Amino acid sequence: MIAVREYAGRRVAVLGLGRSGLAVARALAAGGAEALVWDDSAEARARAEEAGHTLHDLTRQGAFEDVACLVVSPGIPHLYPGPHRVIAAAWDAGVPVDNDIGLFFRAFADDDWARMDQPPRVVAVTGSNGKSTTAALIAHLLAEAGRPVQLAGNIGRGVFDIDPPQDGEIVVLELSSYQTELARALTPDIAVFLNLSADHLDRHGGMGGYFAAKRRLFAEGGPDRAVIGVDEDEGRYLANQMAEAPEDLCVIRISAARKLPGPGWSVFARKGFLSEWRKGRQVGAIDLREIPGLPGAHNHQNACAAYAVARTLGLAPKTVAAGLASFRGLPHRSQLVGEAGGVRFVNDSKATNAESAAQALKAFPRIRWIAGGLAKEGGLGAALGALDTVAKAYLIGHDARDFALALADIPHEVCETMEAAVTRAAAEAEPGDTVLLAPAAASFDQYPDFEARGADFTARVEAWIASRRD
Repeated sequence: MIAVREYAGRRVAVLGLGRSGLAVARALAAGGAEALVWDDSAEARARAEEAGHTLHDLTRQGAFEDVACLVVSPGIPHLYPGPHRVIAAAWDAGVPVDNDIGLFFRAFADDDWARMDQPPRVVAVTGSNGKSTTAALIAHLLAEAGRPVQLAGNIGRGVFDIDPPQDGEIVVLELSSYQTELARALTPDIAVFLNLSADHLDRHGGMGGYFAAKRRLFAEGGPDRAVIGVDEDEGRYLANQMAEAPEDLCVIRISAARKLPGPGWSVFARKGFLSEWRKGRQVGAIDLREIPGLPGAHNHQNACAAYAVARTLGLAPKTVAAGLASFRGLPHRSQLVGEAGGVRFVNDSKATNAESAAQALKAFPRIRWIAGGLAKEGGLGAALGALDTVAKAYLIGHDARDFALALADIPHEVCETMEAAVTRAAAEAEPGDTVLLAPAAASFDQYPDFEARGADFTARVEAWIASRRD
């Protein structure tokens, strides 16, 4: 656990008692503060009280008297589409509002660091798509190279649940826009921006607010090195803002779409080959085409980002290449879950928006596509431009019929359920086909989360494959 000592002897309010909120309360108590916790859910409050936390009704008049700070869980809106009433009350009382990420960056260093040869460092990864894979891939590369590393944030453990870092350790954080938009301190040693596509727009008041939340990771703390995807204008803008000169090596530009010119530092992938260029010369290259855990251009962008971070941290190209080759991917993200009769079954349940589904559709040559669920703003949107590889779509969930209308002449079938979709897609698939779950929609109409949706797909596939063996 990382203890928060900044508020020793003071009262700090915590709003939201999920994983991050409870971890904050424990970290505050460990640092000598009095944590006063609250949640709109009576069930969450009961669990917190049973765990020994002090409930404090933050909705009542005078709730912020003698409170030094309010710490808010990421899912609670603080500005758009409107501030939570407790946050509005904190504003009126003049009480600073922060989140667990802001507290973490202020609490991370401690007195033991003075005795270390190499102080620990933090790598923070953000972007619309690929954050989890990139963060996990960075941690994997470091671990394979024998470097101490911990993975946390929006993946794995909460930031306050990690162990106090040891000499030379790297902490890799996946950070969502919900986490970066409010944090009062953002000081990673290395910051990664992958890409930007429309998502969470109601929470951020539009694309401008969404990009501004991501940009704070770079603008607020000034990382020693910025790794920035430049395949969208927002990334090009950000790289330009961070670089002091064309040859500035503190910015590494990455791309999965084109060769990057210039005298600076760049890592790009074209036709499945990763290249590193520095000062106008190629200094490294890796063939990504046969790495099963990194299929498609979107994963090649993730590989470029992880490679750039690993090189910043001193790993040699050959060491990085070996780590990439041994990476098996993450569950629910282009995950190969089975193969039978020459047909592959791939679980990309994390493709919850049209842009991420489009990237998955570009990764395989002939696809039986399982899509649908609770559509996000814009529906299939960007996925409609990536249907060349789709032999047929099998549509599930609340918005299956709307998706069917959008697909028009593309062969499709409304299946409603995952069981029916897997059964039909598997029965019709031919050798060389990939049955791909890339829903382009949220899961909450039929499942509690995308993990449960992916698990259902995996179970149906495994049952179908087993039935063929009988």
